[in-house]
This record gives sequence, C-alpha cells and structure tokens, in this order.
Amino acid sequence: MMRHVVYIIVFSLFLFSSGCSQQNAKNDYQHNLVFRERHSIVEPSKVEFSQTDLLMDKMSVDEKIGQLIVVGMEGKSYNNDIDSLIRRKHVGGIILLGKNISTADGIVEILNDSKKANAGNKVPLLLSVDEEGGRVSRLPKGMKKLPSAASIGQKNKEFAYETGTYLADVLHSLGYNMNFAPVLDVNSNPKNPVIGDRSFSSNPSEVASLGMSVMKGMTDNGIISVVKHFPGHGDTHVDSHKSLPVIHKSLKELRETELVPFQRAIDEYADMIMVAHILFPELDKEYPSSLSKKIITDLLRKEMHYDGIVITDDLTMGAIVNEYSVPEAALQAFLAGSDLLLVAGDYQNQIDTFDALRTAVESGVISMRRLDESVKRILELKERYQLEDKVNEEIDVKKLNQKYDELMS
Repeated sequence: MMRHVVYIIVFSLFLFSSGCSQQNAKNDYQHNLVFRERHSIVEPSKVEFSQTDLLMDKMSVDEKIGQLIVVGMEGKSYNNDIDSLIRRKHVGGIILLGKNISTADGIVEILNDSKKANAGNKVPLLLSVDEEGGRVSRLPKGMKKLPSAASIGQKNKEFAYETGTYLADVLHSLGYNMNFAPVLDVNSNPKNPVIGDRSFSSNPSEVASLGMSVMKGMTDNGIISVVKHFPGHGDTHVDSHKSLPVIHKSLKELRETELVPFQRAIDEYADMIMVAHILFPELDKEYPSSLSKKIITDLLRKEMHYDGIVITDDLTMGAIVNEYSVPEAALQAFLAGSDLLLVAGDYQNQIDTFDALRTAVESGVISMRRLDESVKRILELKERYQLEDKVNEEIDVKKLNQKYDELMS
C-alpha cells in the first residue's frame, strides 16, 4: 500500500514539474519570438547545431582570440599594420577615429581595403565609428552632420528615429556596419567636460525614450548600435580620456538616474553596451567599471539581465593607461565579463594585447568555455546582421546631403 502511495506522490510531482517546465518553455518561446521579430531573424531549420556552433568548431584558438579585439589605426590611409592585424591576428573589427578621416572617398577606400584583407578569414569584420552628431562626428568635410543629442532632445522621438535612419544611410554608404551611438548618459552634472550636449536630456526617462528611438532607427536599417557609457558618465567632472573619474553614488542612487536608460535599452534588446572607465567606490573600490566584475557581471549581467555584447571603452585612454598597461587592462576587462576589447592604438599595444590573451588561454586563466561564450555572442551578432565583406561602390555625397535637408526641413 505504501509503495502505491509513493508512486502516486512521485507521479504527481512529475506532472507538476512538467507543467512548470511547459509554462517556462512557453514563456521562453514567446520571449524568443519577440526577439527574433525585433531583429528580423529568419527561423532556422531544425538542426542539431547552429551555423555559429559549426563555425566555432572550425576556428583555431588564435582566430577566436582575434574576434575579441577591435583595433584602431594610424594615418588617413590603409597601412601594413592594420593589414597585418586583419590577415594574421584575425581581429574582430576596426574603428576609424578623427585622425583617420580625410574625404568620403578616403573612408570608403580604407574600409574596402580592410574588407579585401579579411576575405581569407572565416568571419566578417565589425567596421565601426563614433558618429553621434554634434561635436562627436567623424564625417568628412562636405557631408552634413546631425545636430547634437541635446538639440534632438528638444524635438520628439519620431524625429529621433528618423535621425537614426539617416545615420544608417550615411554609414552604409561609407561602408560601416556599426556605430558607437547613441549616448545614454543623463546630463546630470552641468560641469561635465565630456558629456554635456552629447546627452539628450537631464531627465532619465527622456534620455531612455529618445535614445531608444535613435537606436532603433539604426538597427532597423542594418547598423549595429552600441549604447554608451554604462553605468553612466553624466555626473562626472573629469574627462576619462585624460584621467580616471570617480562617482560617489550608491547603487540605489544609480538606479534612480544613471541606470534608467540602460535598463530600458536592455529591455528593448540592445545589441551592444559600451562600459565606461569610471571608478564607483560604492560598487567596487578597486577597479574602474570597465575592469570590474562586480559592475559588468554582477550588476549588468546578473541583476539587470543583459545577455548581449559588452565592449570596453578605448583601453588606451588616460583613465586606464595612467594605472595599467593596455594588455593588463584588456585581460582584466575580459575576466570581468567584457566580450569585445577596444584598443584604438598603437600597433604594439594591439599585438601585446593579443599575446596576453593567448597566454591567458594557454595557461588556463581564461577557460575555453569562457572564451567560447564571448566568441559565440560576437559571431551570432554578425550572423544576425548578415555582415559580409562586400566592397562598397562610390559614395553619392550630394544625395546624402539632400536626405539631410529633407530630414531637417
């Protein structure tokens, strides 16, 4: 009799757990439908492994490590250093800064040469730029740039979306596929030397609404958007390009202001979040946010439930190099939870960063599981946007300027 009772109890528990599993599976399925629709993802065929998994199986350790690094270059024309980084180190992407900008045709040529160099590699490049509008613009002379985020903030979210669409048109024409924008920092400190009018507003909800509109304007039109600078750069009075800012705010205070736009971005499936170089002693007394496991893994990943790509701000900025070597910072940032490491220069720093990561993998400091976790995120993003190393045709600057006039009229 007792045996029958036990069977009944076990069977009942099985039915209950099965029901819970079915409900969880249903919730996961609905969540995935929304995500797939948001990113226009085609339903894959029913195979045991995804295309990303199959590709990763064919990649060497060096090829995987290369995918973690986004590099800058010197000069205004394609050169041997960037060529070597692409062909031999299999870097995941490049960034063009103001020092690299000459003419529209010059940008197209650099990006085309980069694509040609990468043709023999398994994975297409992330071709990125900081194009916010206002005082942070990398457009060449003769191309009309957007007004500042603060100016856009005086209008509405429909206009903000159209500015994102315009950015996508311009960047595609030049050959880019990724943009470090929009800024989601809240302009909460009028003495801030680095954010100011790069922010949409001093109101966190307005920053969230307008920022998401710009982000969607780009992503809906095939440009990867990188929202920045987590956990928030708006209340600093020090420029992190020169030295390390310190913000003495509690997590509760951050949740009320700085984190509001980023949580909204996470809820709306942001593809990539850039982490700033700022010390938050109330969160981590030792490491700045870009190197902090407490901030990247514990706060951003676990508490805020972000599972997209995390990228560092440039690891050659004063806030980092005043205290760390670039390879040392890159390794710490990766161990803290970052996926992509931005190393704008110089060539030796880029090579040393690659070597430091490879040594860490060989010694077991970075496990293969941890390496594959980030590489998979990166490859899935590239697959989702259907990136390819297709050479661009000549750019029609006149046509783009006409689009700008229509937008602003």
